[in-house]
Amino acid sequence: MENFKDRYGPVSLVTGASSGIGTGFAEELAARGMDLVLAARRVDRLEDLKVRLEAEHDVSVQVMECDLADLNAPARLAEACAKYDIGLVVSNAGFGAKGWFEQIDAALVAEMLTVNCHAQMQIAHGFLPRLKARGRGGLLMVSSVEGLMGGPFSAAYAATKALVVALGEGLWGELQGTGVDVLTLTPGATESEAAAKQGFDPAKMTNVQPARECAALALDNLANGPTFCPNPHYRALFERMTAMPRQLALLAMAQGMRPKD
Repeated sequence: MENFKDRYGPVSLVTGASSGIGTGFAEELAARGMDLVLAARRVDRLEDLKVRLEAEHDVSVQVMECDLADLNAPARLAEACAKYDIGLVVSNAGFGAKGWFEQIDAALVAEMLTVNCHAQMQIAHGFLPRLKARGRGGLLMVSSVEGLMGGPFSAAYAATKALVVALGEGLWGELQGTGVDVLTLTPGATESEAAAKQGFDPAKMTNVQPARECAALALDNLANGPTFCPNPHYRALFERMTAMPRQLALLAMAQGMRPKD
């Protein structure tokens, strides 16, 4: 734990920290002795998390309201964080929508593109100069296994997450020798509110990974980029899918994901 803090500390920024994997990252980083800056829209949840983590782990937690659907939010976040010695940026905020592509509200698709793509790119752009100047640290971007190939009935979401994978891979190559580690996380089904919001019954889902476990595995593999899938089931599944002829893989996925009439 001390080696982790020496390499990536003293402060970590986590976006989308009010639920799901973001909360898992906050909990795990606090347990590793890291001070935190937590950013999300739902400040009330962040305040509750701050109180709990400070009491349990004797760390300092700062809370920032941040709606990354606002195009200017990443720049404001970078400016607000300038006074902290942030050594690890966990760019986690994002959301998805599933179903027939043309039936998803166009405004929702635009918001998803902003949060999942624009915000991730601008956060990386804003914080990497500081990390490189320190000569140590890390950038961890949260994508999805769906970003590893096209996703029928999840086409827009998969496309946004594919951008994150490509961005992370490119930055991993650029930053070799700088002391800054880059990892793109590609989770499978993970404990969060996302499944219910996308129309799935969490009680019927299988191979769902606890959020804190997902976060811990990601942090343990920060130096093992460029990408990492923390869920063994989904890692094996997508290794098989991406090795198949692409047409067959997409047809199989379409059959499995097709909405029930």
